[in-house]
Amino acid sequence: MPKLKRTDQDERATDFVESLDRGLRLLQVFGTVTGPATLSDLARAADLPRATARRILFTLAHGGFVATDGKLFTLTPHVLTLAGSFLQSNQVVTVLQPVLDRIATSAQEIASLALLDGDDVVFVARSSPTRVYSGGLDIGYRLPAFCTSVGRAMLGRLDDNELAARLKAMRREPVTPQTVTDPKKLLATIMADRKQGYSLVDREAEPHFRSISVPVRRYDGTIVAAINMGAHVDRVPKQELIDRFLPLLREGAEDVKSRLL
Repeated sequence: MPKLKRTDQDERATDFVESLDRGLRLLQVFGTVTGPATLSDLARAADLPRATARRILFTLAHGGFVATDGKLFTLTPHVLTLAGSFLQSNQVVTVLQPVLDRIATSAQEIASLALLDGDDVVFVARSSPTRVYSGGLDIGYRLPAFCTSVGRAMLGRLDDNELAARLKAMRREPVTPQTVTDPKKLLATIMADRKQGYSLVDREAEPHFRSISVPVRRYDGTIVAAINMGAHVDRVPKQELIDRFLPLLREGAEDVKSRLL
């Protein structure tokens, strides 16, 4: 009898490690709780049986990723080695960090690098001149892509039909009173941003903050990231973002294009 050929779906199902998936899910739910959490709270948040969550937590504790007094569980700094591995191995971060440093020094403002992760953007690198308060968009900080300048700059890599479908499908809850949530208006805005080569968002992602971003392209023109600068609305007017920040961002993005594979 001839052997049945395995499909890609069959191979993916066979290669899937459910215990690892559950462990990663449990690590992620620590970000949804404040302070030390009980076994029951974590199991409930991860939608796992209590006995399963207990085995996973003590396995993570054995590996140094979780600390416990027997009742409460917390993450340890060892978890940051996972993020560190990404940051050290990611070419975009490695290539862009010196560019961010140069831009931040020239403008005396914070410069950031973001990647698209699903319907969110995640900030993966930043540079801040010493005189500027460094609060806010720390590394790992996430925001909805649809209402951020970095998100719109990266969503511009989609063709019109794909972009329209993506905007319609994603959650678009208002973050501030100025947040635009209508998918047709967002589509028109992102298409216009794509044409002009930058995105400027004014108080849509944070109440008193405006920012400007440009897409970062690799050698073949594909958008792989976005870099941005922003400031409090009372300190930097919109036109200054365009006149002073935009040329620095464009120069930085163009400088790395040939080095990103």
